[in-house]
This record gives sequence, C-alpha cells and structure tokens, in this order.
Amino acid sequence: MITISTTHGDIVVELFEESAPISCENFRRYAEDGFYDGTIFHRVIPNFMIQGGGMTADLARRTTREPISNEAANGEKNLRGTLAMARTSAIDSATSQFFINLKDNGFLDHGDRDYGYAVFGRVSEGMDTVDAIAALPTGTERGQQDVPVETVTIRSVRLDRD
Repeated sequence: MITISTTHGDIVVELFEESAPISCENFRRYAEDGFYDGTIFHRVIPNFMIQGGGMTADLARRTTREPISNEAANGEKNLRGTLAMARTSAIDSATSQFFINLKDNGFLDHGDRDYGYAVFGRVSEGMDTVDAIAALPTGTERGQQDVPVETVTIRSVRLDRD
C-alpha cells in the first residue's frame, strides 16, 4: 500500500503489481526518491479526473526520468478510483504524472480509438479526499487550464511496509 499525503487529506493506494509491473515500479521509484514531495494536483476536472505528480506550486515542471512503456493493454479499466499514468499523445510518454479517475472513463481504456492510459492501481481509502479535491474551484494560471484556485500539495508519497 502507498499513502499519498496531501494538504486535503490522505489517499491510500493499492498497486496492481501483477498487471502493471512497469508502471508500479516507476511510481514506487519516484515515491522512494521523494520526487512527489511538494508537487501538486495541477489539473482538476470534475466528473472526470484529478491529475498530479509533476509540477510544483508555481506550475514549474520537475525534471523526470525517461518515459516508460505504456501498459494500457494490461486488461485494467479506467474505473472510478483507479490510478493511471498520464501521458502526451505519444503512446510511450508517461513519466511521473498520474491521475485518479472520478468516474468510469471507458474511453481512456486500451482500444480501437486510442492505445489508452495504463491503469496501475486503485484508491483503497480516501476517495472522500479525492472527491473534495475534485470539488475545488479551478481556473487558468500560467497558461494551464483546470488549475485548482486553492493549491493542493502532495506532502509525501510513502510506501507502507507491512
């Protein structure tokens, strides 16, 4: 389990190690390195998703490692409460950014329309925190749309050892 501690509460995540080993290892490495500490949820779209893990409060992008292979064909679906790797239009472009689905977003799944977005985990506790973040008013800041007016900082991402 992994705990994403934010200024709005904690989000506990279960990783899908078997179906998304590359994405899980990538996420764990960023967490272990402290990369996510001080990043924000910089994109919030109600009834869709919240995205974070790559920008600081001043919307500066953090330098990431090389992109990983897209595991969207792993059979996992973009359902409410699942985590998926954010990417550009390039299929294998995911680095540190991730999003949490606020509803079932089947159009993001692997399929004919698009290669899809790799689901690699799900929220096991803290969907109330996710929903509270999703309810925040947003605006445009420094050319970025859907930025929460109130900054939502990721304080830490901790790997909980049993």
